[in-house]
Amino acid sequence: MNIKGRHFLTLKDYRADEITGILAYASQLKRTFKQGQSSTLMEGKMMAMIFQKPSLRTRVSFETGMFQLGGSARYWGPSDIGLGARESVEDIAKVLSGQVDVIRARVFGHKIVEELAEFSSVPVINGLSDYAHPCQILADFQTIQESGKELEGLELTYIGGGNNVTSSLIFGGLILGMHVFTASPRGFQVGEGVQDWAKQVSSRTGGSLTVTESVEDAAQGADVLYTDVWASMGQESESEARKVAFRGYTIDQQVLDLAKDEAIVLHCLPAHYGEEITKEVVDSPNSRVFEQAENRLHAQKGLVALLAGNES
Repeated sequence: MNIKGRHFLTLKDYRADEITGILAYASQLKRTFKQGQSSTLMEGKMMAMIFQKPSLRTRVSFETGMFQLGGSARYWGPSDIGLGARESVEDIAKVLSGQVDVIRARVFGHKIVEELAEFSSVPVINGLSDYAHPCQILADFQTIQESGKELEGLELTYIGGGNNVTSSLIFGGLILGMHVFTASPRGFQVGEGVQDWAKQVSSRTGGSLTVTESVEDAAQGADVLYTDVWASMGQESESEARKVAFRGYTIDQQVLDLAKDEAIVLHCLPAHYGEEITKEVVDSPNSRVFEQAENRLHAQKGLVALLAGNES
């Protein structure tokens, strides 16, 4: 598998063997790191990190990952660059790609990462957009594998509103042959474009997407239960209304009891306890929430090293 030089905007752009290859390499790098071995895979290389949204896991994991691979990462916030305002996205892409080795962008509109990729001569990684969050899903899949579960044929249930995480779980899940279930209130389900894509892809991968309003139906017999905050960044003004609309869409012990006994629980964090999930469930033996957060570091190291590393 050779993905060097490619962009990473959405999992739709990658084949099943490429996704599993990234995961395998990430697991290899995690093992060598835990054994105390140093790396020079990104020695002498620089990552530009562009942020329109604040972050904990994304910023820390990419900065730490580049350090552990022997490279460097630099952060530029909204006031530093002014994407599309102070300077055009096209010009920013051309300037940065002439001076750094990889660009990672965490933005609102997905068109921004698409435009960065169009005009960049180095790999562009989507660290989050309003459409997709592919780096998060790599960490999710690595965590699922570490729990001893096979990805192909897995039953993964997402409970909450259709957002960038939901879409990316569907993209990656169906490509790998998973059966993805989403439980969302009417009016908050994953977009029709994503559902149409799922119908086309499922026929050749063996995966499937089931969209329902019923938490009970979606959670019954699940291998993985997954949730996210009800109001994402940029939706803060809708927070109170969403608390009403999403009442009953909480992963609590009753919902966990509907899943398989050995089911695991995932949440991409930050969590609002008592809303989309209870602290009891996050602290339960079924939870892999903090292992999942740690794997943002390892999954992204594997990705970056394959896209722009010295030996890839």
